Amino acid sequence: MAGPGLSARRGALRTLQAVLAAVALLALLWSGGLAWFAEASRQGPERPALATEAIVVPTGGSGRLEEGMRLLEGGLAQTLFVTGVGEGVEHAELSERHDPALWACCVELGYEADDTAANAREAAAWMQSRSFSSLRLVTSGYHMKRAMMEFRRAMPSATLVAHPVFPEHVKVEHWWRYRGTAGLIASEFTKYLWTLARRTLGFGTRRRTPWGTRCAPRSARSRSTPGG
Repeated sequence: MAGPGLSARRGALRTLQAVLAAVALLALLWSGGLAWFAEASRQGPERPALATEAIVVPTGGSGRLEEGMRLLEGGLAQTLFVTGVGEGVEHAELSERHDPALWACCVELGYEADDTAANAREAAAWMQSRSFSSLRLVTSGYHMKRAMMEFRRAMPSATLVAHPVFPEHVKVEHWWRYRGTAGLIASEFTKYLWTLARRTLGFGTRRRTPWGTRCAPRSARSRSTPGG
């Protein structure tokens, strides 16, 4: 008959085996999810010829603002809104890099957001102030799924069109071969899972107005934004 010490060791071993099995299962699920997420990050724009009332560009990634301006010049929206604008770049510098007339008439900047959820709330407040109900969201492909989740929550009744851009330094086609790209996609996938968990379980979320925000963008005439 086994003694108390042997029974305890067997119990600890079974517990350890169960924990390791759970960790292995979670790692397998996470790896499969990462592969799905990376593939989804390669998808092109939705309905590329569809016009919307606005184009919204969150700051933080290269090529976003340039693509937003290209779409605006192509007549796919009335106005472009840049959310999450920071300090350090003069408004005049941005006008020189783009069509000054188009920039003066049709681009507005928001300064209240510092992350993706705040981008969505700031854009929602701006959309509400303009009585707009449709937008084309321009952001990096690896950022799009999380951004669309936040924007849909902030604007559940709005028509949202995803328009990803693909920075040259992010090698999405063979992402696993490049340490920088693999790390970026893994980090973004983890943020996506965390956002999904928060949204599903309802913790860490702010009280919403009907459009999801109480932020108000400031005038585009007085401040500045990063150019990418």
